[in-house]
Amino acid sequence: ISLIGLKAVVSVVTGSISIVAQLIDSSLDLIAVTITFFAIIVASRPADAEHPFGHGKVENLAAIAQAGLIFAAAGLVITSAIQRIMAGARIELAEAGIGIMLVSISVSIFLSRHLLKVARATDSLALEGNAHNIAADVYSAGAVLAGLVAVRFSGLNILDPIIALGVSVPIVKSGYDVLHKSFGGLVDVKLPEAEETMIEETIIAHGEVVSFHELRTRKVGSQRHIDLHLVMPREASVDEAHRICDQLEQE
Repeated sequence: ISLIGLKAVVSVVTGSISIVAQLIDSSLDLIAVTITFFAIIVASRPADAEHPFGHGKVENLAAIAQAGLIFAAAGLVITSAIQRIMAGARIELAEAGIGIMLVSISVSIFLSRHLLKVARATDSLALEGNAHNIAADVYSAGAVLAGLVAVRFSGLNILDPIIALGVSVPIVKSGYDVLHKSFGGLVDVKLPEAEETMIEETIIAHGEVVSFHELRTRKVGSQRHIDLHLVMPREASVDEAHRICDQLEQE
C-alpha cells in the first residue's frame, strides 16, 4: 500500500509512463494478495460432506485469478507505452523516480523471498503465485530504474516508454508460468516423477505386499491424493490385509 502511494505521487510529479506501469503493477499486486489471503483461508478448511476431497483447489482458482491480473497489468503497460511514444511526452524530476524505484526494488526483493519461503514450507500454490508475481516486479523496477537513469543523463525521453514495453515481457512470462501450474491442479495432472518414484519404492520396500498396480496420483492445493490396487498374500486374512494397508499409508 505504501509503494502504491509513493508511486502514484512520483508518477504525477515526473510524468513517467514506466512509473505509471509500476503503479498499475503494484495496484494489481495488492488485489492479488487480497485474493490469496481469502483463498488460503478457504483452502485450509478441512474436508466436509459436500467437499470430501477438501477445498484445496480454491488455491488453484486464486492463482488463475492472479495470472489474469498479471496479464491485465502487461496489457495496460503496453497500451500506455505506445500512447506515450506517439504523444512524445517528457519526463520531469527523474531523480524522484530513481529514488522510488530503489525503494521499490528493495521492498520487492524482501517480500518475494519471504513469500517464496513460506510458500515452499506450506506447499501453497496461491502463495507461490504471489511470490513470483512480486519477484517479477524486481526485474521490471530494475528496468525502469535503468531507463530513468538513462533519461536523466542522456535526455532521451523516448527511452522511458521503450523500457516500459520491455518491462511487459517478464510480466507476461510470469503470468504464463502461474497459469500453467494452476491448470495442472484443476485437471488433475499426476504428481512429479520423483514423487511417484518415491511412492513406488515405499510400496516395494514393504515386504508383506506381493505387488501393486493402477497407481494414480494428483494434487489438490497442498494435499496429495494417492490411490492404487494392492495384491496381498493369498493366505492373508481381511484383518491382516487391513493392518498392512494402514502401515503402508503411514509409510
